Amino acid sequence: MSSRIKYLPHQHINKEKWDACISNSSNALIYSYSFYLDAMAKRWDALVLNDYEAVMPLTWNRKWGIKYAYQPPLTPQLGIFSATTVSAALVDRFIAEIKKHFKFAEIFLNYTNDHPAFSPRCNYILRLDQPYTILRTAYKNDLLKNLKKASQLELNYTSNVDLQEALLLHQQQYGERTPHVLQEDYMHFEELCLQLFREGHTVLRAAFDKRNTLLAVAVLFLKNNRLYLIESTTLESGRTMQANHFLIDAIIQEFSGKDIVLDMVGSDIPGIAHFYKNFGCLEQPYFFYRYNNLPWPVHLLK
Repeated sequence: MSSRIKYLPHQHINKEKWDACISNSSNALIYSYSFYLDAMAKRWDALVLNDYEAVMPLTWNRKWGIKYAYQPPLTPQLGIFSATTVSAALVDRFIAEIKKHFKFAEIFLNYTNDHPAFSPRCNYILRLDQPYTILRTAYKNDLLKNLKKASQLELNYTSNVDLQEALLLHQQQYGERTPHVLQEDYMHFEELCLQLFREGHTVLRAAFDKRNTLLAVAVLFLKNNRLYLIESTTLESGRTMQANHFLIDAIIQEFSGKDIVLDMVGSDIPGIAHFYKNFGCLEQPYFFYRYNNLPWPVHLLK
């Protein structure tokens, strides 16, 4: 029996089947669930193989009357999700189907969607299913020196921090670096984080000094045995105290020995990549794809 990929407008997506497909996927990511897409995408439709055997969200917008596929803010990876291996041939079929509906696309596909036409982007993961003493043996020397310095300062590791304060601090500290993330995007993301917090999927951890001054804070998502370091914020007072090194190390220690993957949510910035590598993280790249089939002269504007 031949397989078929269908384009489904948003109103025709069976979200119960969609989320079941994601949960059963070998490459499930929190960003691909319907609740996440509903929160962060301006619009999204779907490509569905047969009866939800494999799925791909199509997040899109419209400009000058032209539909285009784009990557929603604070949504690092999407692409094709399936319980079985995503082959290059299947990627080809999905990409060909996208091009029938969109003249232009700039999208990020997940770590299993490798294809010669795509450009890799950096992400790092750390499997936490070993004792902390074993995980620590992979730490680099400069990290160990920083942790020793932090230990002398008697920093405190706690979950006693306000979620909305943590989100606002991150926006204030790093918002200028991501001007494409609009205020409405931050508002939608806050609503999403609060929803996940109520459901027990948001993890908050912070580092304070002995005078109870906040130095660093991390917002993480935990779903399907994957712990996402979705936001990590170090305040100016925490930089010289190695508070972020202390905080990430404490998170690793807390969740060590569990069947969990710590997802650092990636960065192509060399300094940040170096920071993650210091913890013994492994590279797990995801993929960027862009095409431009817009008519002339609109083609030239992109």
